Amino acid sequence: MKYVITLFILTLMTFQGYAQLERDKVLHFGIGALCGIGGAILADELSDGNRFWVFTGAVAGSLLAGTAKEALDEQQNNAWDNGDLAATVLGGISVGVTIELFSGKKKRARQQAKIAFYEKTMGASIDQTPGFKDFSMK
Repeated sequence: MKYVITLFILTLMTFQGYAQLERDKVLHFGIGALCGIGGAILADELSDGNRFWVFTGAVAGSLLAGTAKEALDEQQNNAWDNGDLAATVLGGISVGVTIELFSGKKKRARQQAKIAFYEKTMGASIDQTPGFKDFSMK
C-alpha cells in the first residue's frame, strides 16, 4: 500500500511539473520515479527493510536507468544530456524520501510492539530466550 501511495503522490507531482518544465525532463523524472520504486522494492526485500538500503536502492535504480538511457542517446545521437540524467535521478531521490517519510516510524513501532508482546506473554526477554536471533532495531 505504501508503494501505491508513493506512486500516486509522484504522479501528481509529475502532472504539476509538466506545466512548468520541458516535456522531456518531466518524462525523465517519471521514469526515474518508477525505476526508483522498483529499486526500493528490490532493496527492501534483499535487506529485510533496512531503511538505508531502501533509499539507496531507489536512487540506484533511477541512476541505472538514467545512465543507460543517456548512454543509448549518446550512441545514437552523439548527445549526452546531464540535465536528463539529473531529472531521472531526482525522480529516484523523491521516491526514496517519500518512502522514508511514510514507512520509518511505523515499522519500528510495530517491531517493538511485537517484542514487547512476546516478552509479556512468555515472561522472558528475547535476549534470554535460546534459539532466537539477535533482533536489532533498524
